[in-house]
Amino acid sequence: MKLYVGNYFDAFADQIRNNIANEINSQSDNYILNVNVDDYMAHLTQRYSLDIPEFHFDKVSVDSVEKDIPADRFPRYDFMMMDTDSYKTFRKEVFIYHIPYTGNTNLLQFRPNPMTLMSYDAKFDIRQRCILIEVINFYNDPNRIKNQYDQEVGYLTSNYQNIRNNCSAFNNGLEPFIRGSIERRKQQVLHKNSLLSSLGVPIRKKEDVAETFSIPNPKLKEKIIVKPIVHEKNFKPEPALDDNNFQKILKIINDVGKNFERLPSTYKGKSEEDIRDHILLILDPNFELGSAGGETFNKTGKTDILLRYDSSVVFVGECKYWKGEKTFLKTIDQLLGYLTWRNSKVAVINFVQNNEFSDVLEKVKTSIKTHTNYLKELKANDETWFNYKFNLNGDRNREIDLAVISFHLPK
Repeated sequence: MKLYVGNYFDAFADQIRNNIANEINSQSDNYILNVNVDDYMAHLTQRYSLDIPEFHFDKVSVDSVEKDIPADRFPRYDFMMMDTDSYKTFRKEVFIYHIPYTGNTNLLQFRPNPMTLMSYDAKFDIRQRCILIEVINFYNDPNRIKNQYDQEVGYLTSNYQNIRNNCSAFNNGLEPFIRGSIERRKQQVLHKNSLLSSLGVPIRKKEDVAETFSIPNPKLKEKIIVKPIVHEKNFKPEPALDDNNFQKILKIINDVGKNFERLPSTYKGKSEEDIRDHILLILDPNFELGSAGGETFNKTGKTDILLRYDSSVVFVGECKYWKGEKTFLKTIDQLLGYLTWRNSKVAVINFVQNNEFSDVLEKVKTSIKTHTNYLKELKANDETWFNYKFNLNGDRNREIDLAVISFHLPK
C-alpha cells in the first residue's frame, strides 16, 4: 500500500463533517426536538471518530528466511559479476522485521498538512496486524542490516506523525462540531414552527429595584453507545425558564446565603421555613411574571420556593438543613416529583451546621453522581455552588438543570 500519496487529509475531514451534518439534517423534526443532545452527540462522536494508526516499535520482532533474489537487486559496485547474470536469481538470507500496528492504517494513505514530499510502499500482514520490512543480508554484517532497517523506518514514518496530529485535531474538534450542528438544526426547526416564543417564560428583571447584595466571587475500555431512541411521536411546546433568568435567581439566593454566613444573627434560632421566607422576601420584588397574576414566587410546602407558569412548575427550590447524603438524595427525589416539563430548573439550598463544611461539600459532589437521574456535571459558579444535568423520571431525553448551593450556618 502506497503511503502519503492519496487525497489530502483536510478534504477527507471536510467530507466527514459534511456527512455528519447531512445525517443530523436527515433526522425528523420530532427526533431532533426530543432527543437527549448529549446522548446523540456521544453516538455520532463514536461513529465518526478516527481510529488513529499507531506503530508499536517497542514490540518489533524479526525472523529470517531464504529467498531467491534477482541479480539486479544486488548492490552494483560490490557485485559487478551480477551485470552478466541479470536474468538470474541467487539464494540469499532475508531478515523480516514485524512492526505491530493498531488503528486504521488506511488513514496513512492521505497527504497530511503539513507534509514531507516522500511516499513509502508498505507491506502489511493484515492477519497479524504488522508492517513488514525486509532487509537482504548481502554482507553478513549486523551493523549494515540495522542501518538498512533504520533507513526503511525513516521512510515509513516520514509523514506518520503529521497524519497522527491531523487525526487527533479532527477528533478533538468532533464533539463541539456535532453539538453545534445539532443545536443549529434544533433552532432551525423551532424557528420554522414558530415555537421559540412559547418556550420561554416571560419573566423579566424589574428595573426599579436596587441590586441586592454584592458579594465578590470566591476563587474559584471503550464503551458502545447506540443511537438514542425517542419514543414521543410529536414535540409539544412547553414553558421553560430561560437560562439567563435562572442564573439571576440563583445569584440572588447565593448572595442572600453569603450574607447569612457573614451575619449569624439573621439565622440564629430560625427554622428552614423562616430562612426560606427571608429568601422569598428578597426574590419576589426583583422579578415579575408578565402573563400571570399574583406573586411571582410562592410556597406550597414547608420549605419550597416555586415559580409557576400556566399551572406548571418551571422552577422549584428546596431549602434544607443538611442531614446527610441519604436525606440529600431524597430531597432531589422530592424536587423531581414536582416536574413534568422538559428544561425545568431546580435548586437544592443546603444549610450546613456541621463544623467540617468542606467535608459536606465533598459528600454533595460524590453522592449526587449516584442518583439514578444524574446525567453530568456542569461548570460550577462558586466553591459552594454546583450545577448538574438530570433527567426527568423515566426519560433521558427530558433534561432539567439542577443547582446545589450550600451555606455554612453553624450553630
